[in-house]
Amino acid sequence: MKEQQQSFTDLEYSMRKRKTKREEFLDTMDAITPWEEIVAMVEPYYYKNHRGRPARGIEVMFRMYLLATWFNLADEAVEDAIYDSYAMRKFMGLDFTKESVPDATTLCKFRKIINDNGLGEKYFAACREFLEKHGRLMHGGTIVDATIIDAPSSTKNAKGERDPEMHQTRKGNQWYFGAKLHVGVDAGTGYVHTTAVTAANVADSAIATQLIREDDHVLYGDSAYCAVGKHEDVLADPHLSQIDYRTNKQKPYRKYRWDEGPGTFWLRKLEYQKSRVRSKVEYIFHIIKNVFKFRKTRYRGLAKLKTQLDTLCASANLFMLAMARKEEKERKSQTALLFAL
Repeated sequence: MKEQQQSFTDLEYSMRKRKTKREEFLDTMDAITPWEEIVAMVEPYYYKNHRGRPARGIEVMFRMYLLATWFNLADEAVEDAIYDSYAMRKFMGLDFTKESVPDATTLCKFRKIINDNGLGEKYFAACREFLEKHGRLMHGGTIVDATIIDAPSSTKNAKGERDPEMHQTRKGNQWYFGAKLHVGVDAGTGYVHTTAVTAANVADSAIATQLIREDDHVLYGDSAYCAVGKHEDVLADPHLSQIDYRTNKQKPYRKYRWDEGPGTFWLRKLEYQKSRVRSKVEYIFHIIKNVFKFRKTRYRGLAKLKTQLDTLCASANLFMLAMARKEEKERKSQTALLFAL
């Protein structure tokens, strides 16, 4: 996006003692997001401006779409938030003396373009290629896991029914209604490389083979995936049957008894080492649910949910990349300081 000339508001805000966390987050995501690739991806499906009022720029609309996704806001709410928040207006690159914020209807139509043309999945694939190009993805091992995304269970709507594509499931002693996000995470770096969205009652192990890459040789997972290597379709596949399934046992050796012998310590250590590698996948769920605050579905249907979750997973990868670059920069500065001393 072109740099905007500083206004009196920008000059006033530049005198602040510190930035807010929201502004730091948006500055980080603005610097790491490949905007040129995004514009090129959306352009074939966007309005051609043959007649009528000129359409708003693709980058402006995608920035607004990302704000609504990152902060889990409705169309009207994100429009009001941009007017109200200096950090969001700065991220949008808007000058209120020349232009206004795109209204909620414009954003709704843009989101329909994203959903109808599968641009959420293409955006995730573009971010994965971006990581591959910069050497941030390793190959050979995958961590698989799933998390439940709640959906509204109320029937107070026009049809008087819940979302037919969602389902209820039991986890522990509690029942949930919604969908499941299944992810395949690179075992070396922790970046998401494959996603799948199903109803909540679909077993985790039923989707595990869809999350494995062609060059993977090892799979890590919790006890929900302990029987994946014994499935008939896995044993019949030449590639899947050769994978080393390092999954946690259903009954881990948590208590040590002296009459069980020293082998129990060794088994507990093996489970601990598996969990150390497998725990990388939990950070992705932490970013989606705690950083982006996405805990409940906003739109009906698995297709729209898949588009939103692909966008969130791509943004989570970029956020992790930005944090990794920040740590590398701080480490280099500390090393240079030590050598200077």
